[in-house]
Amino acid sequence: MSKKKVDYDCMQCPGYCCSYPRIEVTDKDLKRLARHFDLDLAIAEKRFTRWYEKDERILRHQKDEIYGEICRFFDTDARCCTIYAARPSVCRDYPNGRKCGYYTFIKFERKHQDDPDFIPSA
Repeated sequence: MSKKKVDYDCMQCPGYCCSYPRIEVTDKDLKRLARHFDLDLAIAEKRFTRWYEKDERILRHQKDEIYGEICRFFDTDARCCTIYAARPSVCRDYPNGRKCGYYTFIKFERKHQDDPDFIPSA
């Protein structure tokens, strides 16, 4: 089975998807994070996640100059994921297709602003 060629480059993005307020962490994801950091499951859950309402475990966030808040595992200087190999399933599946709408948008804006590093402000 061959992989479809994607039409986006995450390395050219300032981490938009990482700024989503709810990045779900499944039980399997939590086990992967705990193993990655060599931590007990309960410690990893407390340190890295919080519960949204009562039925959804999500990643904790940190302050970010561009989006206000972003995933706690996002390097805000290098603008990349620090746990790529251990990232949650929702991150692995994003954007769930060949195209990323934000990448298309930012690529268009950078071309029309004539600025390869342009980041639209909120």
